[in-house]
Amino acid sequence: MMLQALNDFYWRLADDPEKEIPVPGFSQQKAHFALVIDKKGALIGSPKDIRLQEGKRLVPKSISAPAVQRTVGIVPNFTWDNTGYVLGADNKDKPERAQKMFESFRSFHHQLCGETEDEGLKAMISFLDSWQPENAPKFENWNELAGQNVVFQLDGEFHYIHERSAVKKIWEKHQSTNASEVVGRCLVTGEESAVARLHPLIKGVRGAQTSGAAIVSFNKDAFTSYGKNQSFNSPVGEKAVFAYTTALNYLLRSDSRQKIQIGDATTVFWTERDSKIEGMFGMLLDPSENDNKPIRDFLEAVRKGKMSEFSEDRDMRFYILGLSPNASRLSVRFWHVSTVADICAKIGQHFQDLSITKEYENNPDFPGMWQLLRETGTLRKLDNVSPLLAGAFMRSILTGAMYPQSLLSAVITRIRADGQINYMRAAVIKACLVRRFRFTKSSQMEVKMGLDKESNNVAYRLGRLFAVLEKAQKDALPGAKATIKDRYYASASATPRAVFPQLLRLTQHHIQKSEYGYVSDKRIEEIVDSIGSFPGHLNIEDQGMFALGYYHQRPELYKKSETKKEV
Repeated sequence: MMLQALNDFYWRLADDPEKEIPVPGFSQQKAHFALVIDKKGALIGSPKDIRLQEGKRLVPKSISAPAVQRTVGIVPNFTWDNTGYVLGADNKDKPERAQKMFESFRSFHHQLCGETEDEGLKAMISFLDSWQPENAPKFENWNELAGQNVVFQLDGEFHYIHERSAVKKIWEKHQSTNASEVVGRCLVTGEESAVARLHPLIKGVRGAQTSGAAIVSFNKDAFTSYGKNQSFNSPVGEKAVFAYTTALNYLLRSDSRQKIQIGDATTVFWTERDSKIEGMFGMLLDPSENDNKPIRDFLEAVRKGKMSEFSEDRDMRFYILGLSPNASRLSVRFWHVSTVADICAKIGQHFQDLSITKEYENNPDFPGMWQLLRETGTLRKLDNVSPLLAGAFMRSILTGAMYPQSLLSAVITRIRADGQINYMRAAVIKACLVRRFRFTKSSQMEVKMGLDKESNNVAYRLGRLFAVLEKAQKDALPGAKATIKDRYYASASATPRAVFPQLLRLTQHHIQKSEYGYVSDKRIEEIVDSIGSFPGHLNIEDQGMFALGYYHQRPELYKKSETKKEV
């Protein structure tokens, strides 16, 4: 299903003249320099730098060029390659190997272009016949050029030689002549076709090998069956292999708007037909900190259950694929098929469940996944976020299921470790509890956006009480560097019976010492009234309610208008 969806996406892109998508036998490559030659093959000047300025750095130019699948050994590309193949020299200190690479490159082009009448290809072959590899290090820009990818350009022409129609015809003929001899039914298209022995590598997945990694790969005897080796174990036609890998590499390109990073999972998404949501989805799941009014307006609408902007696309299929690195391969972290309407509804529900009173005015209305997930990692670093948790969190958002129990546990653990209950953590706790109570249909549990003075939930009231006791201490000891939260929060939220009696006795001293304090016996009694007795232990959900009670109560304690009224 996944490869079929990618295959269909490729042909959708191929039919769009505005999309620069390679045709079969070609792929997107990175080019750094161009060798400008005249019609006799003589080199004109030093290699031309064709890299592009991106901010303060130079980045290689993306080109669609003939490409081969390299595994081991010396295998040249057609009409372009790195300097080891094109010039017989590189920066790897292996001159003998570089010489063999150059000879292979030259002989390969003689083999394919020996009878060509194309002046560009004839000029290139003339250059290869006359070039001496020992001259390469003499270029003024050799330090930048060595080892980089090089293309050819005929003097006076704007296009490169690999873009000429003669090159495409020769390469297509070569591809058909060297097609796989193994014929079988393609698992993607269902058609009888030549089965690919190897699948091209996928590039652009964070953490994977820079040279690329494979989704379909067999390299151990234990993986083979019925005497079939390599990718013949899962027969996919060469045409379909090219289509799905090209489409996936297109989605994973560096400037893609159809890609986001969630933990270790590089996530791509697309629809079965052209739709505006393809370019918006990444910002919907992970809104930018910058004020983007169209995104905010859309999120406000879906949070209220509306999606008029995509009403015409509501039944269109929507695909989401998460990939993570696994040595030389890629692991499918998650694969989700839905509709535009369902995805919008699930995103709206996600942000509705997260809605909570802000700690500060500049807290985001729609916190992104990375902002929430980093609250579960040590030192708030995404590198410390569990990959499994990130994938499970994503699935919960897309399916509307309960958030993973490990998400609530991770946030509670971080609060117990550093004592910080901020807006992001409170939002995660509230969302986890809302969904848990919704799915378990617990009528005794309700979580509101702000302070709920009517709630009789014991854990919630204990959290409120703890905030009030902390305020009493601050009023009595305004210069204290630490509060009861620093010393007692972890035990108070887990084993209230062991802590609160002592804290209440301590608070009496604080109330007597505070001349203009907010806290009074009456205010404490209002909270304690429905508690009854202090529980000996609070489970993880109750600890979440405790944290929310504390978070909700704190702003109420510091309202200037009320500070002077209550004594």
